[in-house]
Amino acid sequence: MTNTLESPQQETKSLSTLILLCLLFIGVFTLSLAAIFIRLSEQYIGPNATVFNRFWIATAIFGLWRGSKAIASQFSKDSPLPSNTYAIPDMVLLVVTAIAMSISHISWAWSITQTSIANANLLHNLTPIFATLGGWLLLSHNFDRRFLTGVLLTIAGAIVIGIQDFQIATDQLIGDGLALFSAVFHAASLLAAEKLRVKFSTTSILLWSCLLRSFLTFPVAVFTEEQLFPSSVEGWLPVFCLAFFCQVIGSGILAYSLKQFSSGFATLFLLLEPIITATLAWVIFAEHLSFLNLLAFVIVLVGIYIAKSGRGASQSDMKIIAEDVAIESDAG
Repeated sequence: MTNTLESPQQETKSLSTLILLCLLFIGVFTLSLAAIFIRLSEQYIGPNATVFNRFWIATAIFGLWRGSKAIASQFSKDSPLPSNTYAIPDMVLLVVTAIAMSISHISWAWSITQTSIANANLLHNLTPIFATLGGWLLLSHNFDRRFLTGVLLTIAGAIVIGIQDFQIATDQLIGDGLALFSAVFHAASLLAAEKLRVKFSTTSILLWSCLLRSFLTFPVAVFTEEQLFPSSVEGWLPVFCLAFFCQVIGSGILAYSLKQFSSGFATLFLLLEPIITATLAWVIFAEHLSFLNLLAFVIVLVGIYIAKSGRGASQSDMKIIAEDVAIESDAG
């Protein structure tokens, strides 16, 4: 009788996991467009102005979405939207998320002006290394060998895609260093968002985070850029697409997935970005693209599959591992 009852529940859970994995692929595809939109935007305004416009436009979109839901709930028979209380630790995490992501985006946008899109995207998407390490050090995440093998294999696949484009040259070291620097702070922001996701909705986190990022990047853009806003429709188009597709849809899906997946596993999907972006850069900007893309794509997918089947990919895994550690500790 128990097996009969558990089977539909397991099927439902598997289906929801599959749907979320498909959403992650969609989120990664939209995020992979970021480097393209940034490069197009920087033909009209500087990198810091691009980042500032990305955040304030995203804030406006999230605000309109949140406001429309609040208005709709007033006229519907459903219960009003639940309101969460923001404690001091929550506010600190929101500020940390905003600061870390602001530094990450500014560093990455600047790196694209100093090195190739392939190099910048490859190094920026080494985030899983720092997310896995940070989760282990700061959030008490524990991962089994299968999960770590999947992480290493996925990272290897990402390196394959950029290995021919990656050039150790003096004129590109600054851009490469900035891209790697952005990966560290991207991981930090996702770890903070994972902690917030336990209590708050995706929209709430991204609304307040983007609002804080707008305030943080505004003075940077004002003092470092000659032009703050695009002066033509052609200039506004890539900035709006960057905010809507990458910040609202892409980052929204990524933050939403943190309710079920660990930040270490979710960031593995970001390693598909170099493959997608390198292909788009080849089509749009005629940047070099090797035949290693297909091999890298297969390696990354295999790595993600191995990591997903290991322990440490989902939030429930974290609880099980923590319980196992506690039991072993008591037994000892």
